[in-house]
Amino acid sequence: MKKALSIMLLSILALSLFASGSKEEGTEIYFLNYKPEIAEVYENEVKPAFEAENPGYVLKVVTAASNQYQTTLRSELAKSDPPVIFQVNGPVGIQENVDNVAPMQDMDFYALLADKSMALSLDGNVVAVPYAVEGFGIIYNDAIMRAYFALPDKAVSITSAEEITDFETLKAVVEDMTAHKDELGIQGVFASTSFAPGSEWRWTTHLINPALQAEFGDRATVFSSPTFDFAYNENFRAIFDLYLDNSVTAKGLVASKADADSMAEFALGQCAMVQNGNWAAAQILGQAGVKVAEEDIKFLPLYMGLEGEKNKGLNIGTENYLSINRNASSEAIEGADVFLTWLYSSETGKKLVSQSLLFITPFSSFSADEMPDDPLARQVNLWMNKDGITSVDWVFQGIPSEQWKADFAQAMLEYINGRNSWDDVVSTAQSAWAREAEIAGR
Repeated sequence: MKKALSIMLLSILALSLFASGSKEEGTEIYFLNYKPEIAEVYENEVKPAFEAENPGYVLKVVTAASNQYQTTLRSELAKSDPPVIFQVNGPVGIQENVDNVAPMQDMDFYALLADKSMALSLDGNVVAVPYAVEGFGIIYNDAIMRAYFALPDKAVSITSAEEITDFETLKAVVEDMTAHKDELGIQGVFASTSFAPGSEWRWTTHLINPALQAEFGDRATVFSSPTFDFAYNENFRAIFDLYLDNSVTAKGLVASKADADSMAEFALGQCAMVQNGNWAAAQILGQAGVKVAEEDIKFLPLYMGLEGEKNKGLNIGTENYLSINRNASSEAIEGADVFLTWLYSSETGKKLVSQSLLFITPFSSFSADEMPDDPLARQVNLWMNKDGITSVDWVFQGIPSEQWKADFAQAMLEYINGRNSWDDVVSTAQSAWAREAEIAGR
């Protein structure tokens, strides 16, 4: 009887552990990652380091495919084992997830934020905390640029890329470089204007940002506007055409090119310029057979002939906000706070953030010498601190929906392929905005 009783008690204990998750298994913290380019860092470096220093927790990292994050998030949140940490891309992202975002003002992770005004709120509660500040513009290979400026018959009077301070100069340099591309050993000045599915974001989100900022002024106005005149469409078209007409890839083939192809072209020295952000440093330097030297990877602003652009710098801001799923278990929510606080304040975590994830963070736990040391992060810091230069704020977060971006991208692709006019692109941008803004209740 004693033996039978012991077996029964052990069975009950085993069932209890199975139901609640044993300490050996640990509390699972499910993080739905937004950035495919750093998925391996999370899986191979962050996860084992966190679990080693925080016994009792298991980090599960799932990465959404490029340009499929919101679709993946909706699907994952509907499952019985949903993510507890997920990303929102600003006010629009919060509105899409009003039933899922948890209050974060009492969390240790939020306490790390140096400027609390950067967090996003809903109904008086902090529901999204930024985890990285980023900058984007035109990345260029200074070795190729120096080779161009050393040409005895170049058509411009300036002598370095640093002297390019407006669209007129940029256009003159680019078109003359195209005329000398064989001498420079490049296939085109710009990398491919990628339009493969999932790669349109460089144009529909980033390239449109200066035009949005010029028309609306600030993010709040963009977010509340029921209409978009696209008043600076000709400025947008000017730089977009410059990309297309001076590219590695012919216009008719851009639909087959992904952004990864563009970054590989730049890394392999096939072109001199590519539009992207500081997060692309890892892609460039991690490319097999990379030919561009780290010290030659530099930034230019997105010049497109807008007023006052000589005094404008990179587009700097963030859409990288982390939220906590209010519908997750209390143990998982507590574990999420433990993980994020560890990642952004422990010595191990901060080293991973600055050296592997390459984030420029907004947290007080990081000193200046703990910031990323990759070339593009250094360039962002350089441009942010240039005298007389104002960064262009990220206002694209006020775009009413992802569907607007999809419609805009399709119209641009039709324009590239000669099946519609630029007026059609403008009309699509205007009508799709009005439709999507109305759906969003503006």
